[in-house]
Amino acid sequence: MLTHQPPAALTGAVWKKASRSNGNGGNNCVEVAFVDQGVAVRDSKDRSGPALMFTTAEWSAFVDSAKDGEFDLHP
Repeated sequence: MLTHQPPAALTGAVWKKASRSNGNGGNNCVEVAFVDQGVAVRDSKDRSGPALMFTTAEWSAFVDSAKDGEFDLHP
């Protein structure tokens, strides 16, 4: 279930972003943290803002769909 978490709820989380994001200054990306509650996702431009929380099952389904090309843009 998707929820919003205030930044204070994720103190100590280790945030990661895609290595390919470094080419654009790293400020137009999302960051991901794997925490006890599941997977947190936040906007790298607003690190003090809220994060979206996903269960590990939801995150796995998203990653699998992305790998399968479900979100690819087709001309």
